[in-house]
Amino acid sequence: MVGRALFGIGFVLLLHVAAVSQNQPGTGSWPMFRGNSRLWGVSETPLPASLKLRWTYQAKESIESSAAIVDGVAYVGSTDGTLHAVDLASGKARWEYKTKGPVAESSPCVQNGTVFVGDLDGMFHAVDANTGKARWTFQAESEIKSSPNWHDNRVYFGSYDQNLYCLSAADGKLIWKFTTDGPVHCTPSIDEGRIFVAGCDEVFRAVDVVSGKELFTLPIHAYMGASPAIRDGQVYVGTFGNEVIGIDLKKRALLWTYRHPVRNFPFYSSAAVTKDRVVLGGRDKILHCLNRLTGKEVWTFTTRARIESSPLIAGNRVYVGSNDGHLYVLDLASGKKVWDFTAGAPLSGSPAASGGVLVIGSQDGALYCFSGP
Repeated sequence: MVGRALFGIGFVLLLHVAAVSQNQPGTGSWPMFRGNSRLWGVSETPLPASLKLRWTYQAKESIESSAAIVDGVAYVGSTDGTLHAVDLASGKARWEYKTKGPVAESSPCVQNGTVFVGDLDGMFHAVDANTGKARWTFQAESEIKSSPNWHDNRVYFGSYDQNLYCLSAADGKLIWKFTTDGPVHCTPSIDEGRIFVAGCDEVFRAVDVVSGKELFTLPIHAYMGASPAIRDGQVYVGTFGNEVIGIDLKKRALLWTYRHPVRNFPFYSSAAVTKDRVVLGGRDKILHCLNRLTGKEVWTFTTRARIESSPLIAGNRVYVGSNDGHLYVLDLASGKKVWDFTAGAPLSGSPAASGGVLVIGSQDGALYCFSGP
């Protein structure tokens, strides 16, 4: 009887683990823009030393959204008003969901079996990850280019109506909204009970993640379209004032400022942040690698067009798209090119990686998937 009881308990636990694994992003998944709620842009697992194109999936119009990858499925939006679920093994569509308006830069966030994404008509969608059926929608007052973030059964995103929204992930009910003085373009980052917004109103803001109350502000005096990355109590973000800034959250003050000595162009790409490096692209056509603690330049790599794609770091390599239509793979230590791939159109979306596979979309509607040979 004891053996049967133990077997029964074990079987129930096995079912529970299986159910959790279907609803929760697993280790090595890429469930949202930049990979985690702090927006590091760093993959938990390395990619193969050599990459080969596995498949190409074709949407009807431009893919400027960055993919989320969970449980063997890539989720990505396109400007023809479609959210796509693509099987990672075959490159075939599992389902397509029609949004109200075009999906531009808003990138899907996948949590608890639900895909969240916003569109340019201001509609925010929660879609069943398995079936592609709508669970609920929420109408903001203007377009949504911000990618959603998620914390404790709540989903957060910004809108061009100047609001940061907090909704119940279960039913889409508004919990709170926080009003800024300009469009909220960035993806908000979350850390230690605080949500951070790099604003189009030239102000960096910290807001309580539960109550929506403002905790502090820091004037930056420059428009920020990029999303803030947080690591070890510090924030890193590029600005339209042609600078990259590091912010000390404890002191609520600038830690350092970086400006290229010759080429002064805005930074739209969001930074990838490791324990000692900050890597991001600029509209100066350059990928910049900085020392995380000092803000000093470590290396730069020049492409043939602006870099609006946000880089991904996996192991000792950097992966980034450029508007010159190339996916570049660089050595993180030196900035030397290891490999590149020529796509048919600009790559302004950002790469996503999971389980040894990399996915990136292009402005001609192609979604490319790469893995080892």
